[in-house]
Amino acid sequence: MTSYTLKIAFSALLLVLASAVQADPKVVAVTQIVEHPALDAVYQGIKDQLKEEGYAEGSDVTYMHESAQANTATASQIARKFVGEQPDVIVAIATPSAQTVAAATRNIPVVFSAVTDPVGARLVSNMEKPGKNITGITDMLPLDKHLDMLLRVTPDAKRIGTVYNPGEANAVALIEQLEERLKARDLTLIKAAATKTSEVLGAARSLTGKVDAIYLTTDNTVISAAEAVISVGERADIPVFAADTATVSRGAVAALGFDYYDVGRQTGKVVSRILSGENPGDIPVSGVEALSLFVNPAAAERMGIELAPDVIEDAEEVIEN
Repeated sequence: MTSYTLKIAFSALLLVLASAVQADPKVVAVTQIVEHPALDAVYQGIKDQLKEEGYAEGSDVTYMHESAQANTATASQIARKFVGEQPDVIVAIATPSAQTVAAATRNIPVVFSAVTDPVGARLVSNMEKPGKNITGITDMLPLDKHLDMLLRVTPDAKRIGTVYNPGEANAVALIEQLEERLKARDLTLIKAAATKTSEVLGAARSLTGKVDAIYLTTDNTVISAAEAVISVGERADIPVFAADTATVSRGAVAALGFDYYDVGRQTGKVVSRILSGENPGDIPVSGVEALSLFVNPAAAERMGIELAPDVIEDAEEVIEN
């Protein structure tokens, strides 16, 4: 074979390899336990971050995305399906989805997001060195700051109500910590259980006459039906506060919380590192630091209170609906 022929053959091989690379976008499979504005914002944040880092959808990366519709059995089915597809990374949004994916694979890289207590949920044993095939972003709530905000708006509140799903590890961990912090302030937590979204309205109604304010954590079952709690607050003049800012536009009085879109952006950065070749077990689990105060003066009025001017002035966003 002449040197000219060899050059032709080598060039042809490069073209074949280049075509192969172009035809082989990375595959990111995303499973989330339920659809609601906060978790949907996480998914959008992931996609936007990867796009910003050069992963054009279709040519550089393709997405598989499914919601379990708040059903853990469905979440397990999605996890097994994704593992069978062998994507480059599986992203699991919220604790139940993360637990099902972690149980389904020990080989495919897994990035969890919007998980409150990764250690308690047995996703990792060490936040700094998670090891194995998993890492992610925790959204552990700054409960003391949330209570400071609630009491700034309603300083006479003594009995704080909440609705939670006792079957969700994420929710139980938060409620236990919330109860401890309220006791330290000589305040009382009154709990109402809802194991599915259809039970949220009844649970919220059970708090009527028993509480001075309602505080909602990031419990996915409850946030999916936040309007039910808000309707009770409006009828009974009970101010409803939220841990996530997205719920303020749905009618909560205020929230000092994360912007879950930013949580998604942070998650996307971790996914990008793994797609670039890093081992997920070497990437520390990270938290979210930035907090934003969102207020809704009209919602406050519907729940029988008035937001002080200084509270409104401190808000990053004032919702008008």
